Amino acid sequence: MCCGVLKRICHWGPLVALGIIKAVTMATVHCLSQWWPPQKSWGGMVFFSSFMSSSVLTLYFFLQAMYTGPGLLGQNWVPKKEEEKKFLQFCGTCEGFKAPRAHHCRKCGHCVMKMDHHCPWINNCVGHKNHAYFTMFLFWAVAGCTLSTVVLASSIYRAIHRTWYIYYGTGNEPVIYMSLWGLVTCMFVLGLAIGVVLAVGMLLFFQIRAILRNRTGIEDWILEKAIHRRCESDKPFIYPYDLGRWNNFFQVLNLWCEPTGDGVEWPVREGCHQYTLTVEQREQKAEKRARSREYLVSENFSGWWFPCTKGCDVCCHPPCSDEPRITLEVGDTVIVTRWKKYWLYGERFTKSKDSSSPSTKKVRHRGWFPRRCAVEVYSSENDLEGYDEMNSLPVRSKGKEDTSDSKKKR
Repeated sequence: MCCGVLKRICHWGPLVALGIIKAVTMATVHCLSQWWPPQKSWGGMVFFSSFMSSSVLTLYFFLQAMYTGPGLLGQNWVPKKEEEKKFLQFCGTCEGFKAPRAHHCRKCGHCVMKMDHHCPWINNCVGHKNHAYFTMFLFWAVAGCTLSTVVLASSIYRAIHRTWYIYYGTGNEPVIYMSLWGLVTCMFVLGLAIGVVLAVGMLLFFQIRAILRNRTGIEDWILEKAIHRRCESDKPFIYPYDLGRWNNFFQVLNLWCEPTGDGVEWPVREGCHQYTLTVEQREQKAEKRARSREYLVSENFSGWWFPCTKGCDVCCHPPCSDEPRITLEVGDTVIVTRWKKYWLYGERFTKSKDSSSPSTKKVRHRGWFPRRCAVEVYSSENDLEGYDEMNSLPVRSKGKEDTSDSKKKR
């Protein structure tokens, strides 16, 4: 258990976040003791108490969001009723079905209940169980850094103009002494505090908006594609989980930050059912697979994020995504589902032998790779009509055969 705790926190994200919390707290307390000493006035005591409460609560909710976790579906998860399987997607990695609103996180290696996103700062996913903790962490971080910005900016100004206050002031103004390195340190921490207010404040705004709409970041994307698919239809898509702003709000945020529900079954609005969004997502994926094209790898690719050997255009126009890159070898076949000018996104399959059994298992690798590394295979028989959901393998139409003689390169 101790190893798991250390492994979770020994990552660049939590370490940097803890470093920022510590630096802002120490610099603010040091400056506040000269600018508005809490032991000399009630106002200073109230300000000091408010800032320290914000700092402690920021640390508390940060650790809670990190160690509580989002809530994971168990391996080989199946719905209670057999007939419900036809509405659900199958996860080949977890070898089980995905519950409604659950998605697989490739970084955590598990299916996450009501997954919003994977946050590197807490080195964990934000989902059903820790969404409230994560939102409160953002709120108190912004509140604390706002108070810190006021203290540090005022202290730096008075330290720079210290001589003027000594000779021309009333004598009641606080005189702040800072060495050169102290001044530089405070200015650096002030930049950190302002950066947190702006960047984390923006993230807090998006999280509050998502809570009020009862939509995760992934569901926003699904809904956008659903609206686009039905732009010419008389029957618009109804998002099933929007129960009104107040109901949506209290479904996530409450006094104890305890989530409501079990993360599998969700209350839905009238006219929808538990699998409305899941069915829509399956249809969208089916359309994506219908548009898929087969590519044959003509150049090796190491999987580097900035492959200098593939040209300046490839390095200067990387995909704006944290999705992985995949390694390729000449002769590999890749099923491409997304296209950019210099990059392609696709998946390839390799055989992995299970040590516990003599059988081999198909392993799917998905990610980006340079467009110049592969050429599209043209054939009257190469239109992909779907995938085997259970095994995640490409399936072709019956009666169609794929022979090497029928393939032609561009």
